[in-house]
Order: sequence, then C-alpha cells, then structure tokens
Amino acid sequence: MNILQACKEPQLFGPWFKNRENYEAWFAFLAALFGLPMTDEQLAIYRRHTGRQEPPTEASSEAWLIIGRRGGKSFVSSLVAVYLACFFDYEQYLAPGERGTVMIVAADKKQARVILRYIGAMLTKIPMLQAMMLKPEVTANGIDLSNSVSIEVGTASFRSTRGYTYVALLADEIAFWRTDDAAEPDFEVLDAIRPGMATIPNAMMLCMSSPYAKKGALYDAFRRYWGKDGEPLVWKAATREMNPTVAQSVVDRAIARDPAKASAEYGADFRNDIESFVSREAVEACVSLNVRERAPVAGQKYFAFVDPSGGSADSMTLAIAHAERSSAMLDVIREVKPPFSPEATVKDFADLLKQYRVSSLLGDRYAGEWPVEQFHKHGIRYEQAAKPKSDLYKDLLPLINSSEVDLLDHPTLTNQLCGLERRTARGGRDSIDHAPGAHDDVANAVAGVLTQARTRRSTYTLEHIR
Repeated sequence: MNILQACKEPQLFGPWFKNRENYEAWFAFLAALFGLPMTDEQLAIYRRHTGRQEPPTEASSEAWLIIGRRGGKSFVSSLVAVYLACFFDYEQYLAPGERGTVMIVAADKKQARVILRYIGAMLTKIPMLQAMMLKPEVTANGIDLSNSVSIEVGTASFRSTRGYTYVALLADEIAFWRTDDAAEPDFEVLDAIRPGMATIPNAMMLCMSSPYAKKGALYDAFRRYWGKDGEPLVWKAATREMNPTVAQSVVDRAIARDPAKASAEYGADFRNDIESFVSREAVEACVSLNVRERAPVAGQKYFAFVDPSGGSADSMTLAIAHAERSSAMLDVIREVKPPFSPEATVKDFADLLKQYRVSSLLGDRYAGEWPVEQFHKHGIRYEQAAKPKSDLYKDLLPLINSSEVDLLDHPTLTNQLCGLERRTARGGRDSIDHAPGAHDDVANAVAGVLTQARTRRSTYTLEHIR
C-alpha cells in the first residue's frame, strides 16, 4: 500500500483528511516524494512548486520543503514519518539489537515535540498502528515500535545526532537552527546524520522551514536544486497554496505590519533585507592559531570592554586588547554563562583587569547603572560606550577585512562573528545583530575592545611621548 492509498483508507489515515480538497497540493507533494504516478492536476501543481518539468519515477531520499508558516509542514512530515516507520521491514538491514530511528530534529526539544505529538496521535488513534507500540503511552523522548524502529526527538547538534541508524530524519524549521557548536549548524548536523542513512535503502530526509536569509543549508538547497530534474526534491510554496484554510486577511495584516517579514513567513520568499555580516574566511585569516590568551607585558597599555548581564539569560563577557603597530591585538576573552552571580563575576573581572593595569573600561551602553556601581567597588571606572553594538560591529568590519586585528583562537568568538547578520530597515538604515535564537555576547565585547584599542591608540601614543 503506497502512502496516497493509506491516506484514503478509513482504517488508516483517511479520517485525518475529511476535506480532501484542502490537501490537494500536499497529495501532489507526496506523489512526487515517493515517485508515484500523478494526475494531470497533480503534475501541474508539481511543476509550479518545483520548477521542474519531468515527474520523478522513484522515491527521493532527500527533500526540502520551503513553505510558509501554517502551511501544514509539521503534519505532513509526521504522516511521512509514521508511514516510513510502520509500513516497511527494516530488520533485514539491522544488526542484532540495533534499532532504526526516525529522528525529529529542531532548534530545541520543545519545538521537536510539536511533531512528536502529531506522530503520537496517529499511532495511538489508529488501532492497527497502536498495536505496534511497545508501550501504550508516548514519552517525552519518543516511541518504540515492535518492528525495531524508534521515533525520537533531538536537538540541532552535530555531536548528539551521530551514531544512529536512520530510517528518517525530520529537520524542522532548519532555517532557524542556531547552536554554539558551529557557525553553520545546519550543514554540520546534516553531514553528521547522512552516514547513518547509508545502510537503509528507503531512508528519507525531510528538511522543512519557512525561509529566512539567503544563507544556510535551506537556501543552498534552493539555489542548487530548485528547477532541476533529479533529486533532491525542492518544493517551494506560499502558505495558502498548501493550506487554503489560512485566511487571506491574516496574511494581509502581516504584510501591512512588515512586508519583508511577511513575504518570507507567508510567501515563502527568502529575505532580501538580511545578509551575512562578515565571511568566515575573513575572520579566520585574523586568528592566531593555538593562541588562547596573551599574558600582560610590562609597559604595555591595555584596553577593556565588558558586556554585562544580570546572570539569568545572557553570558557576561570581558575582552582585553592592546594596539601594536598597525594592528589591534586581542589578549583576553572571558565568558561567564548563566546562571551566575553578577557581583562575584564583577569581582573576578576586576581582579583580572588589575593584572593588565586596567583602571577604567568601556561597557555596553544599555546595561544601566549597576555595572558602574559594582566595578567602582573594586576601584575600576566603568564608562558606557558612546556607540551601540551595531555601530561597533560596523567599525570592526573594515579592520577584519583588512586583517588589522589579531584574534585569539576562540571558537565561540569565530562562530558568533560569522553568525552576525546585517539587516536593512524600510528606511534604508542598516543594523547588525545576532540571528534569532543566537548569541553575540563574546563578539560584542571583542568588537568594543578592538575598536577602542584602534581609536585610542594614537591619543595614548602622543600622551606617552610627552
């Protein structure tokens, strides 16, 4: 029984499709995904959303769904996962004791459990599938089936996704994956997963998301494969093209509020107002390999910048640097991750600053008065930076591109700098910040101290000569 037949069967998935006309685009997608014969109407839908002419003749091992929000991605991908998990015999490909895995990967486990709930509902409400469950309930981590297949949830980490034998991967909202493991976590995670699919002939990877910036694995797949026959399959569609039950008024209001954002979230168009701030090649060219920290040198003038935090959400970071000839040299990075005591962290930072003979430092201008007071207790003058961090990043960019900064070998710094995004507002004003869900606490402190070292160097030199 193929998946389209199962979607009609009253004892299987039929009850989930009461208004079948609302799912016509999805049925065309499923036919394309599994290489099934298409009707003329389905072929027309297929051509519109793939840019291809020739329909596939066999199932795809990899598919990319670039679809607007509320388009039905999570539900249909759950359907595919249940079909793959329950309708095939994998034991002939598994070693004794080995289990095939359907993995749901998202930015965090809370997001992944949305799909798990869909899967759990299908399994528990369809008697013949429920009989395959080793336990009657769905746990927070997943479901074990009697055919040596497990359905699990995971996070976007290239470390934790290794070592599995994959029946299917559901990569949810992949355009918004952000981790501290890598500057490009989507590529890293997928590369870690693909070898685990190699021994399962019909293993399938579904990568789905509403689009975001023109970068990352989702945009790379669109750029490489959309409109080209053969696999992987790339399917691009606006919300209402896949789910006509979403009211046009919802889309219209979103467009009125923010046209660029709505075009991505509901129109499935990659955003033109967001681009990468700096290339990884430019950053890595400034890194001194295997240099983690530079000790204080007698007679050297040092500068410092701190990005404060209240201790519950963001890291508190400190960077120390000095100017040397035509370069700004980064000497120290400190990051204290939450939870922590702000008062104790300020004391530790102050003790370190005194080793570098730093009696005053600059800090983030939005931190308020508490860092001023806390550093003052330890004899350190805290001055609020005149510029916001977006301007500090703008000042840092030419220094990186011209290799006029010498960075420490600090993976978090490199990844945060590479993850920064430049956004253009409606009025044409640019701003630079971290991507949604990401962090830039280390990058902020480093940008502040390196630009400070460069701008204050000449003043200090004149004073020193006098």
